[in-house]
Amino acid sequence: MVNTAPGSAELSLDPRAFRSALGQYATGVAIVTALEDTGRPVGMTINSFASVSLDPPLVLWSVQLNTTSSQAFRTCGRFSVNVLAADQQDTAMRFARTDEHKFLDFPVDTGLGGVPLIPGALATFECSTWAVYPGGDHEIIVGKVENLITRPGPALGFHQGKFLTLEQPLS
Repeated sequence: MVNTAPGSAELSLDPRAFRSALGQYATGVAIVTALEDTGRPVGMTINSFASVSLDPPLVLWSVQLNTTSSQAFRTCGRFSVNVLAADQQDTAMRFARTDEHKFLDFPVDTGLGGVPLIPGALATFECSTWAVYPGGDHEIIVGKVENLITRPGPALGFHQGKFLTLEQPLS
């Protein structure tokens, strides 16, 4: 339920209801990767990915401020967004963890500037950071796409807190 005080533009939402309503929007699943200043790889699973512009080619995603790798993503200068295939649910779960050993025994490809790329992804957007904007408890990171790698196949999706396969277009 949405509550507004008379004469006020402030909105009061139940956080659980808000999160549940957001879960009604089916999304794809991607992993964002980058390198810290020390050269250590960082990565996280996201579903907050969207296109911004075709000219120049821009995409955006958001990172929660209190995640351990948020600083690295804000300052890295380069990152990749790897859109996952339907058979990459285990990879999505691996990079959704909070531990710092996500890349241990996980083979990666190497992209522009040495940024790790997730093998088998349906689309990989290699980006330079275009802008970072405040977004409440998140920051919105906009990247300029400098290289693109694609392959065909069904995508991994997320809806109502569960993974699903996105493969059959409706006619």
